[in-house]
Amino acid sequence: MLPEARHRADGRPCLRTVWTLLACLPLTGCYLAHLAQGQLDLNDRREPIEDVLARPDIAPEVRARLEYIQGLRRFAITEAGMRDKGSYTSFVELDRPYVLWNVFAAAEFSVEPRKSCFPIAGCVSYRGYFKEREARDYANKLRDRGYDVYVAPVAAYSTLGRFKDPVLSTMLRYDDVTLAALIFHELAHQAMYDPGDSAFSEAFATVVEYEVTRRWLESQERAEDVVAYRASRKRLEQVAALMAETRGRLAALYASDLPVRAMRAVKEAEFARLLDEYADLRQSWPEGANTDDFMSIELNNARLAAISTYHECVPALQSLLADLDYDLPAFYRFTRRLARVPQKERSPVLCGGYSAPRGPAEAPEGTAIALEDDVREERVERPWPKAEAGKSVPGAYAVDRQ
Repeated sequence: MLPEARHRADGRPCLRTVWTLLACLPLTGCYLAHLAQGQLDLNDRREPIEDVLARPDIAPEVRARLEYIQGLRRFAITEAGMRDKGSYTSFVELDRPYVLWNVFAAAEFSVEPRKSCFPIAGCVSYRGYFKEREARDYANKLRDRGYDVYVAPVAAYSTLGRFKDPVLSTMLRYDDVTLAALIFHELAHQAMYDPGDSAFSEAFATVVEYEVTRRWLESQERAEDVVAYRASRKRLEQVAALMAETRGRLAALYASDLPVRAMRAVKEAEFARLLDEYADLRQSWPEGANTDDFMSIELNNARLAAISTYHECVPALQSLLADLDYDLPAFYRFTRRLARVPQKERSPVLCGGYSAPRGPAEAPEGTAIALEDDVREERVERPWPKAEAGKSVPGAYAVDRQ
């Protein structure tokens, strides 16, 4: 979020105090100062991966993970057409299990996330904190005001190319497939990000993550991992579909004129229904990866809002990638053009509403926007393809990596 810090001779960033003073404004308190200090701290602690690998005392498992990430980065740039902005060429050892904690919130009777707006990143559906205690304190304040709250630990995040994002020690504990998905997801944000539209931006990164991870595994001739990866995605699709349906029913409930006490009772019953539906779904799965831990986290409006942020627009974007014959650079260019379409016109058709994972995204009459597509010769009259039923593929989104 901040420009690269310049350093004095003693190695401390000379902009730190300036950022702190500018960030402590009455409108935001010192939250922006917290972000500035946290980001600058990461910048200060970066060490080139080549230097880390040259250490004689480096742990073998750390060496193996860093070399693996170097291979992922090369693949993303040379084979997936991602931009080389210097990310993941340095390493930071952290003394905590996660780099930050995201706080999602939604009103008691709303499925819409509470948004926060910032420079560069625009309006996002959460607030991130580098210190868990501060995240919990903020969450408790919102909870006291009647909000549903969800605190999600984060292993990695993207600064959208404003910084050269380092490899964090919090990322190294993941298995090969999850780590690959994480790296590709975060690098995708540097290819396209629309400030103010978290759902569109995260869905784009999720679609890219899924496609590039598959290609990576195939390039490594890891056929069994490809099969397992697809199976785990399919199960996540099914769970995300259940959550989207619950969110749709709750949206209708909250729009009704039901008395508050009765509305609370129906809300509670809907979340109980979701758990029952998951239990039924779980019985249909053979042995293998499952989402039991994922579903054990408290269910509330904020949790549903967090999930929708990452999956609501996925079906249409997956269809768009298919329409472009899985040409990733073309997909990057086309979605950047879509990002120029006003969100209020784009979102209803591209994201398809709360029931998107179960049905097609139909464009209302008169909303199709003609764009000159510099990828193909023909003129594209429908920049948002119809999403096939059941084609939502949840990405390995950072907020739920636990």
